[in-house]
Amino acid sequence: MIDEPVAILAVLLGVLAGLFWFAAHPVGERFFKIIPLLVFAYFIPTGLSNTGIIPLESPLYEFIMDWLLPASLLLLTMSIDIPAILRLGPKVLILFLGGTATIVIGGPLAYLAVGWMMPAEMGDQAWRGLAALNGSWIGGGANFAAIGRSVDASDSTISMIAVIDVALANVWMAVLLFFAGRDKQMDAALGADRSSLDVLQKKIESFQKQVATTVTLKHLLAILFIAFGGVVVASQAASFFPEKGAILNRFAWTVIFVTALGVTISYTPLRKLEGAGASKIGSLFLYLLIARIGAKAEFSKVLDAPALLLVAAVWIVFHAVVMLLLRRLLKAPVFYMAVGSQANIGGAASAPVVAGAFHPALAPVGVLMGVAGYVIGTAAGLLCAYLLRSVDQLL
Repeated sequence: MIDEPVAILAVLLGVLAGLFWFAAHPVGERFFKIIPLLVFAYFIPTGLSNTGIIPLESPLYEFIMDWLLPASLLLLTMSIDIPAILRLGPKVLILFLGGTATIVIGGPLAYLAVGWMMPAEMGDQAWRGLAALNGSWIGGGANFAAIGRSVDASDSTISMIAVIDVALANVWMAVLLFFAGRDKQMDAALGADRSSLDVLQKKIESFQKQVATTVTLKHLLAILFIAFGGVVVASQAASFFPEKGAILNRFAWTVIFVTALGVTISYTPLRKLEGAGASKIGSLFLYLLIARIGAKAEFSKVLDAPALLLVAAVWIVFHAVVMLLLRRLLKAPVFYMAVGSQANIGGAASAPVVAGAFHPALAPVGVLMGVAGYVIGTAAGLLCAYLLRSVDQLL
């Protein structure tokens, strides 16, 4: 067993580096179009920990959770362009916010419908685990861990939910990738106006030219200072705010303040650090977080609570059906529906994958929408957590 924290970090970084090197190869590129890279970022560390190569518990995992998680949120939000998102058009925003609403509402409804099947021994861990899942489905892997930590979900519950999350979310992602290969036919059949996609592409190209710069040591030092300095400031500020039960504790306040700080920075010249790789470093932290969650997951755990799997399945089916109906009602391009959905289900880690499947130049739209999911993900996730706890009290 490899149990030294730095050695574990080396293993996780090696796994992620290998995946991205393989993804750059033509064979890997084709392979990951079938099975998303994100699946392997979860499951390879899971396989390593379940076979005893790396441990299920390590101080490194706590460091990643306590520091790299909020740092990734800050770096991923500091480049967000709120005005640009608003200019994408009302249909894409409606579909994005509709996706958020279906997650916030769908979870409590699914729990109310089939939550009676939950085994008594799970106790309040049922709603806490589902709250963590809703964090993932609104804002991605970072909010999965953030909300899970905020509601005090146990590690064993998080492990079960992580497996359920990856299984169901990637089934839906596979459907969206299937749509990407047939988007023109689907839009023609619905009579959707695709002209706005050309406008989007031009805006993306302009944004890329604006932020492009030569990366220097001063840029990297500034990015790391902002990331970790921001987490320290947010953590200290959080200590002055009262804790409200299991949902709004100090860690939750830290995540809220760090996200607010990132959005504030996005209105300053510091947002140009995006061109020096701010979001790439944030994504690195995020992928380490995903690998950390995978390393703590145990395959057998999902079999311990099949009712959790059933609730989650009903939940994501509700989301999918409503999103497809909303797209039909708006006569919107399937691209808007797919990216709006994946920005809620997968966040900034996988929304660009879905967007890029429609057209490589549109991948940054997925980044913007995914980051928008981070911005509202914490607040929406906490609201859903409150509703889930209310349903749990009824059951």
